Amino acid sequence: MSTVKRSPVLDQRQAVSGEVLLFPGRGDHLYRLKSGLIRLYTVDDDGTGVTLRYVKQGGYFGEEALTGEQRRYFAEAVTPSVVEVVDPEGLDAAELRRLATVLAAALDGMGRALHRLAGKPLRARVAAELLELSDSDLSGRSPEGAPMVYITHDELATAVGSVRETVTKVVGELVRLGAIRAGYGKITVRDERVLREVAGE
Repeated sequence: MSTVKRSPVLDQRQAVSGEVLLFPGRGDHLYRLKSGLIRLYTVDDDGTGVTLRYVKQGGYFGEEALTGEQRRYFAEAVTPSVVEVVDPEGLDAAELRRLATVLAAALDGMGRALHRLAGKPLRARVAAELLELSDSDLSGRSPEGAPMVYITHDELATAVGSVRETVTKVVGELVRLGAIRAGYGKITVRDERVLREVAGE
């Protein structure tokens, strides 16, 4: 007698840009991003938001629910997003392997993000952030085919733990280096090699 496979998806939520989905506290559920882009960030003692990592389509967050640890970050929708609430016990072997792979990559990404923030000059952090976002739901292509990131200086400053005025100066420096071209609400990557050199990658 065959059994019907139980779906691991308990619920589905839609979020608009800027909506905070999770706050620090007890983690009860695991989440999978069906579409959109989610930013996980923390707030330092000065009240400055610092991006820990981005969750892209198919990625998971809320993994502290698996260990019973307290969540120490906020989760914010960067673009309109659809999030699935997942029951880990309903995942089959293939899905569990994928979950392990995704979470391992997420931990690696978190480590790289902390490395970017710790001891690196602001210019390197801005360059690394633009490289990270150039392959996300915030990205597109210019008419010439170059990667573009749809982001304001305010949003970029929040992502790297700085302020708009300082980030605007850094963006100007990267423009003069020929690494990027800045426009209203968007930044085009002109020379990825130069940008990676600045980022220290």
